[in-house]
Amino acid sequence: MPTTRRTLIAAAAALAVFSAAHAAEGDYPSRPITIVVPHAPGGPVDGVARMFADKLKDELGQSVVVENRAGASSMIGAASVARSAPDGYTLYINASLHSINPLLYKNSIKYDSVKDFTPISLLAQGPLAFLVNPHVKATTAQEFAKEIKASPEKISFATGGFGAADHLASAYFLHEIGRTDVPIVLYKGGAPALQDLMGGAVQAKMDAMLTALPLVKGGKVRALAVTGATRSPLLPDVPTMREAGFKDFEFSSWYGFWAPANLPPAIAKRLDQAARNIMALPEVQNKLASQGFAADYRSSAAFVSFMDSETKRYQTIIDAAKIKVD
Repeated sequence: MPTTRRTLIAAAAALAVFSAAHAAEGDYPSRPITIVVPHAPGGPVDGVARMFADKLKDELGQSVVVENRAGASSMIGAASVARSAPDGYTLYINASLHSINPLLYKNSIKYDSVKDFTPISLLAQGPLAFLVNPHVKATTAQEFAKEIKASPEKISFATGGFGAADHLASAYFLHEIGRTDVPIVLYKGGAPALQDLMGGAVQAKMDAMLTALPLVKGGKVRALAVTGATRSPLLPDVPTMREAGFKDFEFSSWYGFWAPANLPPAIAKRLDQAARNIMALPEVQNKLASQGFAADYRSSAAFVSFMDSETKRYQTIIDAAKIKVD
């Protein structure tokens, strides 16, 4: 075959692929979308994702399904997204754990949490509640710190996931009071951790407001403090950690929205605009507020800057508290 003819055929083929790709982008979305949540149903990440998915369906005019792929500190679900086609039909919502895992699992993580994902937007943030079993005598965080120092062998904290926000916040507190020898017991999810907290098998847990609030209101656990910069309107009588005497203590769990790496810019822009519109809806903001979260949309560039800052802060906490994977 003459060289000129081969060149023309190759160029035509390339143009066909280019045209098909752009047509697909222009038609997006033309089939159902899946949002992967790398946690079990019922928790804070799942709650935020399902609310968002319901509104994304309306924004895009296409069915949006939430798929829970829990396990390995959210890394199973994240790895599946990293391997997915960057076509906008597999999306991903996770908490701050997405940025924490690479700091803890440097030798075993199967993906790059930055290079293998397209950051679309930040969605929301929320403080944690510092919970104790009702039989704990302390009524403030300072009193509880004194109890721990007096009898550290009688105290343990619970976490629903190694490296999760509740784990880091607990480790941060124990580091602040100089008792990093107090165990933080790892559970397979927040539900069993809270169950043992209520039963007294563990004495304390940092927990998202979504799951903490009903237990506090029902008297099944007691809230000593909240970890946000200001008091929560849902627990107005509960002080912040700063008000409780821990002047540098502020910690929130945040929730972000990603796609696989190399997402076409037109699709990324469409999803970014959808996220902006959704997080501005009064009903979304009100529902989040009722669960202890604040809508906090940030564009892709602002989200990247936010994650960089948070990752540095997490590294400082991990180093100070000597958190290591066993």
